[in-house]
Amino acid sequence: ALRVLGLAYKEISLLPPEPNSQTLENDLSFLGLLAMIDPPRPEAQEAVSICRQAGIKPVMITGDQLLTASAIARELGILLPGEQAITGRELASLTQEELDERVKDISVYARVAPEDKIRIVRAWQQKGEVVSMTGDGVNDAPALKAADIGCAMGITGTDVARGASDMVLTDDNFATIVDAVREGRSIYDNIKRTVGFLLGTNIGEVLTVFMAMIFWQVSPFLAVQLLWINLITDSLPAVALGLEPGADDIMERKPRPRNESIFAQGMGWRILRLGALFALITLSGFFLVWQDSGDIKAGRTMAFLVLALSQIFHAFNMRSDHSLFTIGFFTNKYLNRAALISISLIILILSIPSATAAFGMVRLSAGWYLLAVGLALLPVVLMELAKALGSLKPQNAGQGL
Repeated sequence: ALRVLGLAYKEISLLPPEPNSQTLENDLSFLGLLAMIDPPRPEAQEAVSICRQAGIKPVMITGDQLLTASAIARELGILLPGEQAITGRELASLTQEELDERVKDISVYARVAPEDKIRIVRAWQQKGEVVSMTGDGVNDAPALKAADIGCAMGITGTDVARGASDMVLTDDNFATIVDAVREGRSIYDNIKRTVGFLLGTNIGEVLTVFMAMIFWQVSPFLAVQLLWINLITDSLPAVALGLEPGADDIMERKPRPRNESIFAQGMGWRILRLGALFALITLSGFFLVWQDSGDIKAGRTMAFLVLALSQIFHAFNMRSDHSLFTIGFFTNKYLNRAALISISLIILILSIPSATAAFGMVRLSAGWYLLAVGLALLPVVLMELAKALGSLKPQNAGQGL
């Protein structure tokens, strides 16, 4: 991986009238060879390794000669046994169909012309992969534009390259791309968590009211109670879920398919099942207390408690597809605060007589309060069982670039 220069000299007493290579570079005395290396950054090898674990295939496109490029690529882990390195001349001899066929086996391209970079990008896209391309020069701009995610160098990159890109690396560091992938996956996971939580809880609310009206022609909630649930026990945990730290294994997953829906991998059915479960436990609590006491306000108080508490507890379950015993119950400090605030407000409403009356509720016996907590914990228990059985384990997708 060394760049080699030959050194030679000659002594002259007077410069010729027109000094140039023809008049000066002759009759030289050879001194020797000077080998130089432009070493990769220390963190580059680890970044490439993380990419491999994450199902991302790194590909080197360089102006260096083939032997130099191959040596550096092997050192970094880009060129593995069984993978190929080719020159720009070999690439130019391939038709687009031949390149499409071989592109997944080629990890290093040396001495490549600018127009060939676009061919490489399109060949990967033809395979259905998401392609990220890095570059710094004017000649890189077309390939940066053609890639799904163009990444220009912020320090050494030209204005043209930055203008053609979707993202600029301010530190010109490949490891920053890996950090961006990690952050992007974390954000996507948090969006799925938040959407799943909000849809599941809201479907539960709708089904609860709908089924109660069908069976008993009475609503288990007053408007002010539903409004409070939507503003507090829905909103606060949902915001906290959006701040969930990335999972430890987030860079060990394979990339998801390009057109995968947010409801893929059974998430849509899971939301519906959880919504039905919320409705079932809420209606059960409502009916038991209403029938036992004969007081509709007592039944509504129970329904309010069960639904509000179950949503708070459920937010902890939505943090991960792994068990809470694995990731830790209280490792999201934002969710801890949101849950504490929500539960404190529930206790406050039931402790202040005027607030209890304003919400159309009454005080219940200690036994009913314990039952409310038990019913609210039921979704947590069932989801933990599902996680233990592996039915919520995310499926890996194919390899991406």
